[in-house]
Amino acid sequence: MDQEIDSFISFKLGEEYFAISVSKVLNILQLVQITKVPTAPEYMKGVINLRGTVLPIIDIRMKFGMDPIQYQRDTVILVLNVQIENENVDAGILVDSVKEVFEIKKEEVLPPPGIGSKYKSKFVDGIYKMSDDRFVMLLDIDKIFSSDEMVMLKETADSEESANAQQID
Repeated sequence: MDQEIDSFISFKLGEEYFAISVSKVLNILQLVQITKVPTAPEYMKGVINLRGTVLPIIDIRMKFGMDPIQYQRDTVILVLNVQIENENVDAGILVDSVKEVFEIKKEEVLPPPGIGSKYKSKFVDGIYKMSDDRFVMLLDIDKIFSSDEMVMLKETADSEESANAQQID
C-alpha cells in the first residue's frame, strides 16, 4: 500500500516553528532592500525587484499578529507561489530563519489546534511532532492571504511594474 508523503520546509517566527509545502516555495532569498509602498497595510513591507519582476513582501509575523522584530542576519524571504481564485500570484514572506526540509506521511499529521490558538487555525492544515518533540504548524499558504489582500498585492506589483516600465522608456 502506497503511503502519501509530503515535503515541507520549516521556519521559525520567534520560538514557534511553522512549515509550508515545498511545492509552494520558489526560492529563498537573503534579505535585500525593500521599497515601501504608500498606503499599504502595515504587514506589507513593500516590494523588491526579483529578476525584473516586482515581488510584494509580507512580514508574516505581523500578519499573524505577532510583535514585529528587527531583522537579523538569519532573516530571509521565502518566495512563494500562492493560488487565489485559480490565479497564481508570487509573493515573498519574511521569516526569522529557515530551519530544514523534511518529509512526513499524511497519517502522521495531527489535526489543527482548536479554538483558543493564538494563530488563526484556518491557516493551519495540521501539526507535526518532530523527532525532538517540538511541534511544527503546517500552514496552508493559500489561506493565509484573503482574496482582497492578494488582489491588492497583485495591483501593487502591477502598478510598480508599470511605473518601472515608464521610467525605462
